[in-house]
Formats: sequence, C-alpha cells, structure tokens
Amino acid sequence: MSKSFEEQMEDLEKIVGELEKGDLNLDDSVTKFEEGIKISKECSKTLEEAQKKITMLIDNNGEIKEEDFKTEE
Repeated sequence: MSKSFEEQMEDLEKIVGELEKGDLNLDDSVTKFEEGIKISKECSKTLEEAQKKITMLIDNNGEIKEEDFKTEE
C-alpha cells in the first residue's frame, strides 16, 4: 500500500533531519540521500496530478464557466 502525501513528507523530513545531524557514515548518507530523492520525486508527481485536477469556476457575465487551473509563471 502506498503512503499518503503527508506520510511521504514526514519521511522526507526525517531523512533531512538524519542527514543534517551528520552522524551517518558516507555510505548511509548516500543511501538516505537517494531515498530522499525518490520520495521527493513521488511527492512532486502527486502534486502535479493534483494540480491537473484543480479547476476554477469563473463568473463570465452571469454565466459560470469551468476552466483548467493555470499557475502564474
């Protein structure tokens, strides 16, 4: 069973904390870093999928119209 976005973020925070402590040897640090990158990519994918689902309702001359959500870049 896959973890929720929130659970993945908690795991990522734990990894960052372990890496920041500096108590891990090089091999363990690299392994944790790789795990963190994998979780980060999964979280990014989840956010992208959620963004695609978001729609905005816009009042257009009294008519409600549904549009895809667009980020300002």
